[in-house]
Amino acid sequence: MNIINRHYVNSISSIWMGICLGIVLLLPFVIGFGLVLKSYPILQKSSLFSLLIGSTWLPTEGKFGFLPFIISSLFVTVLSFIIAAPICFFSSIYLTQYSKKWMLSIMQPVIDILAGIPSVVYGVWGILVIVPFVRDIIAPIFNQPTSGFSLLAGGIVLAVMSIPFILNMLIEVFNSIPLELTESSLSIGATKWETVKFVIIRKGLSGIIASFGLGISKAFGETIAVLMVVGNIAKIPENMFSAGYPLPALIANNYGEMMSIPMYDSALMLAAFILFIIVLLFNFFSRLAISRGEVKN
Repeated sequence: MNIINRHYVNSISSIWMGICLGIVLLLPFVIGFGLVLKSYPILQKSSLFSLLIGSTWLPTEGKFGFLPFIISSLFVTVLSFIIAAPICFFSSIYLTQYSKKWMLSIMQPVIDILAGIPSVVYGVWGILVIVPFVRDIIAPIFNQPTSGFSLLAGGIVLAVMSIPFILNMLIEVFNSIPLELTESSLSIGATKWETVKFVIIRKGLSGIIASFGLGISKAFGETIAVLMVVGNIAKIPENMFSAGYPLPALIANNYGEMMSIPMYDSALMLAAFILFIIVLLFNFFSRLAISRGEVKN
């Protein structure tokens, strides 16, 4: 009897765990299908290509060009990555390979606190500190007039928000590398930096790529903090000191308002679908790079 009961319990456990896994696997398809369904009316009226390359955003006239929003999103994300990536990379190497253990134990709570700060707080900090910093200090160096509400301000705020997320993952990657590899390299006469460069980084390459890939994907979808400092002007930005209007800010700013305008709801859903596809592409190429890195190692 006990054997029969255990068999049924095991079967039931396997079934509900399989169902949970199936739900997780289906979620991206369900989300994508829902966005396509809601975007269909505007796609019937205009071709996807014309919407993607269009630069005019006049909903009251039925003109929905998404190019300024796509470029702004990519611009802000790339800027944040350029700022955050080297800081996270070298900080994680120092904390795991050079510093004392007590320093890492102090830094971990600090990183967790930074990761837990609400994005609206980062946005307020950006308005109070980063916007004046860009306007009064950085822009004059490049002789660029700006109000401070710009893609650069958005990139800096987004980089600060991404640092704890990426740094945590990189620390875990470097801590997971066997100590024996480091000791073996040092024992044959390699310096500490040579060991880091040729052993630690090479061994953790796939994890490093994964950390940066997930960091970019997360940064791409950030909304409130970027919305507060980026300027929100629907035109193609000329440079990093220009105001921009990323896709997440477009959706957050306008959804629920002006829904009486024909096709407006469908246009915003298409913006969400474009954002969804771009994030999927980031993840796909990250996984591809990880696979190639694992093959080489």
